[in-house]
Amino acid sequence: MTKLTSVEICAGAGGQALGLEQAGFQHQALIEIDRHCCATLRFNRPKWNVIHGDLSDFDGRPYKGVDLLAGGVPCPPFSVAGKQLGPADERNLFPAAIRLVSEIRPKAVLLENVKGLKETAFDDYRGSISKAVERLGYATDWKLLNASNYGVSQLRPRLLFVAVRNDLVEEFSWPDPEMGRPATVGEKLYDLIAARGWKGARAWKKLANDIAPTVVGGSLKHGGPDLGPTRARQAWALLGVDGIGIADEAPGPDFVGMPRLTVQMVARLQGFPETWQIAGGKTAAYRQVGNAFPPPVARAVGQRLFECLIQREVQYAT
Repeated sequence: MTKLTSVEICAGAGGQALGLEQAGFQHQALIEIDRHCCATLRFNRPKWNVIHGDLSDFDGRPYKGVDLLAGGVPCPPFSVAGKQLGPADERNLFPAAIRLVSEIRPKAVLLENVKGLKETAFDDYRGSISKAVERLGYATDWKLLNASNYGVSQLRPRLLFVAVRNDLVEEFSWPDPEMGRPATVGEKLYDLIAARGWKGARAWKKLANDIAPTVVGGSLKHGGPDLGPTRARQAWALLGVDGIGIADEAPGPDFVGMPRLTVQMVARLQGFPETWQIAGGKTAAYRQVGNAFPPPVARAVGQRLFECLIQREVQYAT
């Protein structure tokens, strides 16, 4: 299979990087500031070039000409769970991403963020991002995709930004939603929740008869791991899940009440394969998983980008 090259920024636990790898992209570098995320990436893919550092200090010029620049710039500046300071937030890394587009000049760009960036308050800012990239010779588009349309058992809307070089843009189209519904939380997690012989597992599976609400990763500045604020916890409770914390293991045989999910269970709901191991303690591991871009969604978009870029190479070859 033909491989196309990529550089991944703000790589996190590798959700997007894994999906793009599955789509056919070969990562030349992955940049991430969190040491636990770097440990996760290195453990699962020892041959990847994982760079631990601040994106603002990263020089893209040595990677000039790679096929794809991708990543998930920090969400808090635009998240409804935060203050939505947008471009005024010190964590806003869109300017750094645009600088890297100029330095690397990839054939295509893929950036993902929370749906809060789609709000009217940020219309001008989204427009400024598009214009800055378009001035570099790209056609741009924004698209809100829901992970549940691509086999992920979770209501997880994400806003994606795609830029394709002007001479390639006619070859790109967004992926269509998959047919059929994803598995319910009960169907998806039954074997894990029953792993230690919990007698209530079958009844719980019937109760957990819908997809999960959006998994919330939380902030480095606040507390330990849990499944989100009050409204999110109420949604989890309807599925028979205690969202106040994250468990170390599945419930035992005589457990009574609503079980808490483990990091492994949440990772499965995010679309990570069982082979993908998360480094760090429970809090660090959960934050990596909770903030991840679901690999199946990244794979779906990545496949369309791969087809777009490889199609033009085929045309040139013939």
